[in-house]
Amino acid sequence: MSELTIFYDGSCPLCVKEMTALTKRDKAQRIKTVDILSDEFARYPGIDPEKANTVLHALDAKGNLLLGLDVTHLAWRLVGMGWLYAPLRWPVIKPIADKFYLLFAKNRYRISYWLTGKSRCDSGVCRK
Repeated sequence: MSELTIFYDGSCPLCVKEMTALTKRDKAQRIKTVDILSDEFARYPGIDPEKANTVLHALDAKGNLLLGLDVTHLAWRLVGMGWLYAPLRWPVIKPIADKFYLLFAKNRYRISYWLTGKSRCDSGVCRK
């Protein structure tokens, strides 16, 4: 069983890119990624698909729900790179970072287009 199951938007190029980068670094296979648009997502009836499409969701090994940058920080920590996101969880920075994350999540297709030239993945093109 994985230590973290992440539910991500498989139609978002940046989301797919990050999940791909995480799984490549996850030599111990501690992280499982589940595209919320896939058939596999149906195995997780406790995760609201609309909410999961708004904010990154994950379940830890104990079944605790994690959201947003808490997911990102833990995931990268599990692959030995948590230091990259640790400052975003510091008490002084956390509230500001969380607001910026929500802004990013809301505009992820537009930001993906600016950074990758593609706003959405279609026909599995961006999938791992």
